Amino acid sequence: MIGRLSSVVFDCPDPQALAGFYAEVLGVPVTADEGDWVDIGDVRTGRISFQRAPDHVPPDWPDPGRPQQVHLDIRVDEDVDEAERRLLELGAVRLAAPEGRFRVYADPAGHPFCLEWE
Repeated sequence: MIGRLSSVVFDCPDPQALAGFYAEVLGVPVTADEGDWVDIGDVRTGRISFQRAPDHVPPDWPDPGRPQQVHLDIRVDEDVDEAERRLLELGAVRLAAPEGRFRVYADPAGHPFCLEWE
């Protein structure tokens, strides 16, 4: 092993807003806010960071001209329809019809992510 993962970092136009979205979705707190950089979670829960990128161009999944670059798969242990309702209230946008055990959404900055369930 050379090292261990410290954080997954998303470029976005508004780090506070996107951190707040994922903090609510994942049930982890905002742990640092330095203006242009915001962290949620910690070593125990896993950390996701959000970095201001004023010229950020969001992915346009599934358009290969603006690919998703990276995405999160988020496991849902509850009713997936209720989870979707809550996501949409938080500002997510559904991108595709369900496929198997996955539903694809965009976060408020346009990054795709999936809900998965058993």
